[in-house]
Amino acid sequence: MDFESQENISTFIVTIPNNRIGALIGPNGRVKNRLEKLAGVEVKIDSGSGEVFISSKPDIKDPFLVIKARDIVHAVGRGFNPQIAFSLIDEDMYLEIINMKTVVGTNPNKLKRIRGRIIGKEGRTRRVIEETTGTRISVFGNTVGIIGPYERLKVARDAVHLLLEGAKHGTVYGFLEEKAQKFRLSTREIWDKASRDSKI
Repeated sequence: MDFESQENISTFIVTIPNNRIGALIGPNGRVKNRLEKLAGVEVKIDSGSGEVFISSKPDIKDPFLVIKARDIVHAVGRGFNPQIAFSLIDEDMYLEIINMKTVVGTNPNKLKRIRGRIIGKEGRTRRVIEETTGTRISVFGNTVGIIGPYERLKVARDAVHLLLEGAKHGTVYGFLEEKAQKFRLSTREIWDKASRDSKI
């Protein structure tokens, strides 16, 4: 991920997998167009290299929006549904990407097993983490992406790291249950708010 700045215009360059370019563009360009309108940026996509150029416009109302647009592109690239990725336009929503290789190494069989532990049978483990923390999780390739409010995201991240380090599922569920009691807003309230903020 690169950053350039010139004449009051900031540009981020994010490289995403080629098989996620279609999701970023959307049917008839709707996702790309919505991102440009929502964040006040210009998005150019190199379908050959997978490079996405996100540039602020000179009249952008909030310069921080170009960073939010960068995160949205990164989220779509890491497997998130664009509708969920757009929740990042909310100033209270954050994205974190965990590279499983940095924790468990590069052995393909081990990575496959760890992916299975995080997702769980029929998606149960991922669903438990999402529901108890009010976050959204994408397991894509060798990465785990998490979107949510900062405090909740931290708890989800800790739960994922426990699984990466070999903790039993029961231990992780107990950890989540204990931490979740301090959260006030329900999961539905969080995502209803994020959905309102991401509308054009």
